[in-house]
Amino acid sequence: MASATRVPFFSTTSSGLRHCHKSNWVAPSFPLIRQPGSRGAVNKSLPSSSSFLAKTNRRGFKRIGVVVSAAMADLSTVLVTGAGGRTGQIVYKKLKERADQFVARGLVRTEESKEKIRGADDVFVGDIRDADSIVPAIQGVDALIILTSAVPRMKPGYDPIKRQRPEFYFEEGAFPEQVDWIGQKNQIDVAKTAGVKHIVLVGSMGGTDPNHPLNSLGNGNILVWKRKAEHYLADSGIPYTIIRAGSLQDKEGGIRELLVGKDDELLKTETKTITRSDVAEVCIQALQFEEVKFKAFDLASKPERVGTPTKDFKALFSQVTARF
Repeated sequence: MASATRVPFFSTTSSGLRHCHKSNWVAPSFPLIRQPGSRGAVNKSLPSSSSFLAKTNRRGFKRIGVVVSAAMADLSTVLVTGAGGRTGQIVYKKLKERADQFVARGLVRTEESKEKIRGADDVFVGDIRDADSIVPAIQGVDALIILTSAVPRMKPGYDPIKRQRPEFYFEEGAFPEQVDWIGQKNQIDVAKTAGVKHIVLVGSMGGTDPNHPLNSLGNGNILVWKRKAEHYLADSGIPYTIIRAGSLQDKEGGIRELLVGKDDELLKTETKTITRSDVAEVCIQALQFEEVKFKAFDLASKPERVGTPTKDFKALFSQVTARF
Protein backbone atom coordinates (compact mmCIF):
# COMPACT_ATOMS: atom_id res chain seq x y z
CA MET A 1 0.00 0.00 0.00
CA ALA A 2 1.41 3.29 -0.87
CA SER A 3 0.75 6.91 -1.41
CA ALA A 4 -2.33 7.88 -3.31
CA THR A 5 -2.38 7.21 -6.97
CA ARG A 6 -0.79 9.34 -9.14
CA VAL A 7 0.50 10.53 -12.37
CA PRO A 8 3.37 10.32 -13.01
CA PHE A 9 4.17 7.60 -10.53
CA PHE A 10 7.89 8.23 -10.54
CA SER A 11 7.16 11.44 -8.68
CA THR A 12 6.22 9.32 -5.64
CA THR A 13 9.02 6.77 -5.63
CA SER A 14 10.28 7.89 -2.27
CA SER A 15 7.01 7.09 -0.56
CA GLY A 16 7.17 3.31 -0.48
CA LEU A 17 4.14 1.11 -0.05
CA ARG A 18 1.71 2.03 2.67
CA HIS A 19 -0.68 -0.55 4.02
CA CYS A 20 -3.16 -0.78 6.81
CA HIS A 21 -3.30 -2.13 10.34
CA LYS A 22 -3.59 -4.52 13.21
CA SER A 23 -3.90 -2.69 16.52
CA ASN A 24 -7.35 -2.20 18.01
CA TRP A 25 -8.97 1.21 18.05
CA VAL A 26 -9.43 2.48 21.58
CA ALA A 27 -12.48 4.56 22.35
CA PRO A 28 -11.58 7.96 23.79
CA SER A 29 -11.76 8.35 27.54
CA PHE A 30 -13.29 11.35 29.21
CA PRO A 31 -12.34 12.55 32.70
CA LEU A 32 -15.42 12.68 34.92
CA ILE A 33 -15.73 15.61 37.24
CA ARG A 34 -16.73 14.72 40.79
CA GLN A 35 -19.24 16.94 42.54
CA PRO A 36 -18.91 17.64 46.25
CA GLY A 37 -20.23 14.82 48.36
CA SER A 38 -19.66 12.05 45.84
CA ARG A 39 -17.72 9.03 47.01
CA GLY A 40 -15.05 9.04 44.33
CA ALA A 41 -14.24 9.93 40.76
CA VAL A 42 -13.59 7.51 37.96
CA ASN A 43 -12.24 7.88 34.46
CA LYS A 44 -14.06 5.68 31.96
CA SER A 45 -14.76 5.67 28.26
CA LEU A 46 -18.39 6.34 27.47
CA PRO A 47 -20.37 3.29 26.36
CA SER A 48 -23.46 5.31 25.49
CA SER A 49 -25.14 8.56 26.45
CA SER A 50 -28.03 6.88 28.27
CA SER A 51 -25.96 4.40 30.31
CA PHE A 52 -23.38 7.02 31.08
CA LEU A 53 -26.04 9.42 32.35
CA ALA A 54 -27.53 6.79 34.63
CA LYS A 55 -24.18 6.03 36.22
CA THR A 56 -23.13 9.60 36.67
CA ASN A 57 -26.42 10.64 38.18
CA ARG A 58 -26.18 7.94 40.83
CA ARG A 59 -22.56 8.77 41.62
CA GLY A 60 -22.89 12.53 41.59
CA PHE A 61 -20.93 13.46 38.45
CA LYS A 62 -21.64 16.47 36.32
CA ARG A 63 -23.48 16.16 33.00
CA ILE A 64 -20.58 17.44 30.88
CA GLY A 65 -19.60 13.87 29.98
CA VAL A 66 -23.05 13.26 28.53
CA VAL A 67 -22.80 16.33 26.37
CA VAL A 68 -19.45 15.26 24.95
CA SER A 69 -20.70 11.75 24.28
CA ALA A 70 -23.76 12.98 22.41
CA ALA A 71 -21.68 15.39 20.36
CA MET A 72 -19.27 12.66 19.33
CA ALA A 73 -22.16 10.42 18.35
CA ASP A 74 -23.19 13.02 15.78
CA LEU A 75 -19.78 13.12 14.10
CA SER A 76 -18.92 11.06 11.04
CA THR A 77 -16.04 8.64 11.57
CA VAL A 78 -13.84 8.56 8.47
CA LEU A 79 -10.98 6.16 7.79
CA VAL A 80 -8.19 7.17 5.40
CA THR A 81 -6.11 4.31 4.00
CA GLY A 82 -2.68 5.20 2.69
CA ALA A 83 -2.53 7.85 5.41
CA GLY A 84 1.26 7.76 5.32
CA GLY A 85 1.39 8.82 1.67
CA ARG A 86 1.81 12.37 0.52
CA THR A 87 -1.85 12.82 -0.38
CA GLY A 88 -3.12 10.59 2.42
CA GLN A 89 -1.30 12.66 5.02
CA ILE A 90 -3.06 15.78 3.80
CA VAL A 91 -6.49 14.14 3.97
CA TYR A 92 -5.81 12.83 7.48
CA LYS A 93 -4.60 16.24 8.64
CA LYS A 94 -7.62 18.02 7.14
CA LEU A 95 -9.99 15.61 8.87
CA LYS A 96 -8.23 16.14 12.20
CA GLU A 97 -8.53 19.90 11.75
CA ARG A 98 -12.29 19.51 11.30
CA ALA A 99 -12.92 17.80 14.60
CA ASP A 100 -16.31 19.46 14.78
CA GLN A 101 -17.38 17.42 11.74
CA PHE A 102 -15.31 14.24 11.66
CA VAL A 103 -13.61 11.64 13.80
CA ALA A 104 -10.49 10.79 11.82
CA ARG A 105 -8.82 7.39 11.55
CA GLY A 106 -5.81 6.46 9.46
CA LEU A 107 -4.19 3.29 8.15
CA VAL A 108 -0.49 3.07 7.41
CA ARG A 109 1.90 0.27 6.53
CA THR A 110 4.55 0.69 9.22
CA GLU A 111 5.04 2.03 12.72
CA GLU A 112 7.49 4.51 11.20
CA SER A 113 4.73 5.93 9.04
CA LYS A 114 2.47 6.17 12.06
CA GLU A 115 5.10 8.14 13.93
CA LYS A 116 5.66 10.36 10.91
CA ILE A 117 2.06 11.52 10.87
CA ARG A 118 2.02 11.69 14.68
CA GLY A 119 -0.75 9.16 14.89
CA ALA A 120 -2.13 7.93 18.18
CA ASP A 121 -4.78 5.27 18.81
CA ASP A 122 -6.68 6.52 15.77
CA VAL A 123 -3.96 5.33 13.37
CA PHE A 124 -3.71 1.63 12.55
CA VAL A 125 -0.83 -0.37 11.12
CA GLY A 126 -1.41 -3.29 8.80
CA ASP A 127 -1.48 -4.71 5.29
CA ILE A 128 -4.33 -4.23 2.83
CA ARG A 129 -3.30 -7.47 1.13
CA ASP A 130 -4.38 -9.24 4.33
CA ALA A 131 -8.10 -8.59 4.79
CA ASP A 132 -8.15 -9.74 8.42
CA SER A 133 -5.55 -7.17 9.39
CA ILE A 134 -7.73 -4.23 8.37
CA VAL A 135 -10.96 -5.34 10.02
CA PRO A 136 -10.34 -3.52 13.37
CA ALA A 137 -9.68 -0.23 11.58
CA ILE A 138 -12.78 -0.37 9.40
CA GLN A 139 -15.22 -1.55 12.06
CA GLY A 140 -17.38 1.33 13.23
CA VAL A 141 -16.51 3.84 10.52
CA ASP A 142 -19.10 5.71 8.50
CA ALA A 143 -16.95 6.47 5.47
CA LEU A 144 -13.76 5.14 3.88
CA ILE A 145 -11.34 7.13 1.72
CA ILE A 146 -9.05 4.81 -0.23
CA LEU A 147 -5.71 6.39 -1.06
CA THR A 148 -3.59 3.28 -1.52
CA SER A 149 -1.54 2.51 -4.61
CA ALA A 150 1.37 0.47 -5.84
CA VAL A 151 4.46 2.60 -6.43
CA PRO A 152 7.01 1.82 -9.14
CA ARG A 153 10.63 2.46 -8.25
CA MET A 154 13.36 3.65 -10.55
CA LYS A 155 16.07 1.15 -11.36
CA PRO A 156 19.61 2.14 -10.37
CA GLY A 157 21.92 3.48 -13.02
CA TYR A 158 19.68 6.13 -14.55
CA ASP A 159 21.76 8.99 -15.96
CA PRO A 160 19.73 12.04 -17.06
CA ILE A 161 22.80 13.52 -18.72
CA LYS A 162 22.72 10.69 -21.26
CA ARG A 163 19.06 11.50 -21.96
CA GLN A 164 18.14 7.90 -21.58
CA ARG A 165 14.69 6.83 -20.45
CA PRO A 166 14.53 5.60 -16.86
CA GLU A 167 13.42 2.06 -16.15
CA PHE A 168 11.09 1.11 -13.31
CA TYR A 169 10.23 -1.94 -11.25
CA PHE A 170 7.85 -2.98 -8.48
CA GLU A 171 9.05 -4.57 -5.28
CA GLU A 172 8.21 -8.22 -4.73
CA GLY A 173 4.70 -8.58 -3.41
CA ALA A 174 3.87 -4.99 -4.23
CA PHE A 175 2.80 -5.18 -7.86
CA PRO A 176 -0.36 -3.34 -8.94
CA GLU A 177 -2.31 -6.59 -9.10
CA GLN A 178 -1.58 -7.20 -5.42
CA VAL A 179 -1.99 -3.63 -4.17
CA ASP A 180 -4.38 -1.87 -6.55
CA TRP A 181 -6.61 -4.86 -7.20
CA ILE A 182 -6.42 -7.35 -4.32
CA GLY A 183 -5.64 -4.67 -1.71
CA GLN A 184 -8.50 -2.42 -2.79
CA LYS A 185 -10.88 -5.35 -3.17
CA ASN A 186 -10.10 -6.36 0.40
CA GLN A 187 -10.90 -2.87 1.63
CA ILE A 188 -14.21 -2.83 -0.23
CA ASP A 189 -15.20 -6.29 1.02
CA VAL A 190 -14.39 -5.51 4.65
CA ALA A 191 -16.16 -2.15 4.39
CA LYS A 192 -19.29 -3.81 3.02
CA THR A 193 -19.34 -6.35 5.84
CA ALA A 194 -18.81 -3.57 8.40
CA GLY A 195 -21.70 -1.52 7.03
CA VAL A 196 -19.66 1.44 5.78
CA LYS A 197 -22.03 3.98 4.26
CA HIS A 198 -19.77 5.66 1.67
CA ILE A 199 -16.45 4.89 -0.04
CA VAL A 200 -14.37 7.51 -1.82
CA LEU A 201 -11.78 5.86 -4.07
CA VAL A 202 -8.97 7.93 -5.56
CA GLY A 203 -7.59 6.61 -8.84
CA SER A 204 -5.89 8.03 -11.92
CA MET A 205 -6.92 9.38 -15.26
CA GLY A 206 -5.79 7.29 -18.22
CA GLY A 207 -7.71 4.13 -17.46
CA THR A 208 -9.67 4.18 -20.72
CA ASP A 209 -6.47 3.52 -22.68
CA PRO A 210 -4.94 0.04 -22.20
CA ASN A 211 -1.82 1.30 -23.98
CA HIS A 212 -1.31 4.25 -21.67
CA PRO A 213 2.42 4.70 -20.87
CA LEU A 214 1.80 4.20 -17.15
CA ASN A 215 0.81 0.61 -17.82
CA SER A 216 4.28 -0.11 -19.15
CA LEU A 217 6.05 0.99 -15.97
CA GLY A 218 7.57 -2.12 -14.46
CA ASN A 219 5.22 -4.16 -16.68
CA GLY A 220 2.66 -3.57 -13.96
CA ASN A 221 -0.42 -2.58 -15.99
CA ILE A 222 -1.24 -0.34 -13.06
CA LEU A 223 -4.17 1.49 -14.66
CA VAL A 224 -5.71 -1.82 -15.74
CA TRP A 225 -5.78 -3.10 -12.17
CA LYS A 226 -7.00 0.22 -10.81
CA ARG A 227 -9.84 0.17 -13.29
CA LYS A 228 -10.76 -3.35 -12.22
CA ALA A 229 -11.00 -2.21 -8.59
CA GLU A 230 -13.17 0.73 -9.64
CA HIS A 231 -15.57 -1.62 -11.42
CA TYR A 232 -15.68 -3.83 -8.34
CA LEU A 233 -16.58 -0.86 -6.14
CA ALA A 234 -19.26 0.35 -8.55
CA ASP A 235 -20.83 -3.13 -8.52
CA SER A 236 -20.59 -3.54 -4.73
CA GLY A 237 -23.81 -1.77 -3.84
CA ILE A 238 -22.00 0.56 -1.43
CA PRO A 239 -22.54 4.28 -2.12
CA TYR A 240 -19.31 5.36 -3.81
CA THR A 241 -17.46 8.29 -5.32
CA ILE A 242 -14.59 7.55 -7.71
CA ILE A 243 -12.13 10.40 -8.23
CA ARG A 244 -9.65 9.94 -11.08
CA ALA A 245 -6.97 12.50 -10.45
CA GLY A 246 -4.63 14.01 -13.00
CA SER A 247 -0.88 14.37 -12.54
CA LEU A 248 -0.30 15.30 -8.91
CA GLN A 249 1.60 18.41 -7.88
CA ASP A 250 3.10 19.26 -4.50
CA LYS A 251 1.85 22.84 -4.51
CA GLU A 252 -0.48 24.98 -2.46
CA GLY A 253 -4.13 24.06 -2.78
CA GLY A 254 -7.30 26.09 -2.70
CA ILE A 255 -6.12 28.73 -5.16
CA ARG A 256 -7.13 27.22 -8.51
CA GLU A 257 -10.33 26.60 -10.40
CA LEU A 258 -11.06 22.90 -10.35
CA LEU A 259 -12.32 20.98 -13.36
CA VAL A 260 -14.29 17.75 -13.54
CA GLY A 261 -14.66 15.54 -16.59
CA LYS A 262 -15.19 11.96 -17.68
CA ASP A 263 -13.63 9.28 -19.89
CA ASP A 264 -10.20 10.96 -19.86
CA GLU A 265 -11.46 13.96 -21.83
CA LEU A 266 -9.26 16.27 -19.73
CA LEU A 267 -6.15 14.42 -20.92
CA LYS A 268 -6.77 15.91 -24.36
CA THR A 269 -6.52 19.44 -22.94
CA GLU A 270 -3.78 21.52 -21.33
CA THR A 271 -5.37 21.10 -17.90
CA LYS A 272 -4.10 17.69 -16.82
CA THR A 273 -2.69 18.45 -13.37
CA ILE A 274 -4.06 18.85 -9.86
CA THR A 275 -2.44 19.59 -6.50
CA ARG A 276 -2.45 16.92 -3.83
CA SER A 277 -4.05 19.40 -1.46
CA ASP A 278 -6.92 19.99 -3.87
CA VAL A 279 -7.44 16.24 -4.30
CA ALA A 280 -7.55 15.90 -0.51
CA GLU A 281 -10.12 18.66 -0.21
CA VAL A 282 -12.31 17.13 -2.91
CA CYS A 283 -12.20 13.78 -1.08
CA ILE A 284 -13.53 15.37 2.09
CA GLN A 285 -16.08 17.51 0.30
CA ALA A 286 -17.37 14.41 -1.53
CA LEU A 287 -18.43 12.97 1.83
CA GLN A 288 -20.84 15.85 2.31
CA PHE A 289 -22.78 16.03 -0.95
CA GLU A 290 -25.34 13.60 -2.33
CA GLU A 291 -24.53 14.90 -5.84
CA VAL A 292 -21.46 12.68 -6.05
CA LYS A 293 -22.77 9.47 -4.54
CA PHE A 294 -22.75 6.65 -7.09
CA LYS A 295 -20.69 8.90 -9.38
CA ALA A 296 -17.21 8.90 -10.96
CA PHE A 297 -15.27 11.80 -12.41
CA ASP A 298 -11.88 12.97 -13.60
CA LEU A 299 -10.29 15.82 -11.66
CA ALA A 300 -7.84 18.51 -12.74
CA SER A 301 -7.45 22.26 -12.39
CA LYS A 302 -6.73 25.37 -14.35
CA PRO A 303 -3.33 27.01 -13.84
CA GLU A 304 -2.93 29.38 -10.92
CA ARG A 305 -4.39 32.84 -11.55
CA VAL A 306 -6.47 31.51 -14.44
CA GLY A 307 -10.16 31.36 -13.66
CA THR A 308 -11.76 31.61 -10.22
CA PRO A 309 -10.61 29.40 -7.31
CA THR A 310 -13.24 26.80 -6.54
CA LYS A 311 -15.11 27.35 -3.29
CA ASP A 312 -18.60 26.14 -4.15
CA PHE A 313 -18.25 22.36 -4.20
CA LYS A 314 -21.95 21.73 -4.57
CA ALA A 315 -21.83 23.63 -7.86
CA LEU A 316 -18.71 21.73 -8.92
CA PHE A 317 -20.25 18.36 -8.12
CA SER A 318 -23.50 19.23 -9.88
CA GLN A 319 -21.50 18.99 -13.13
CA VAL A 320 -20.76 15.31 -12.48
CA THR A 321 -23.14 13.05 -14.38
CA ALA A 322 -21.27 9.79 -15.04
CA ARG A 323 -21.92 6.78 -12.80
CA PHE A 324 -18.63 5.27 -13.99
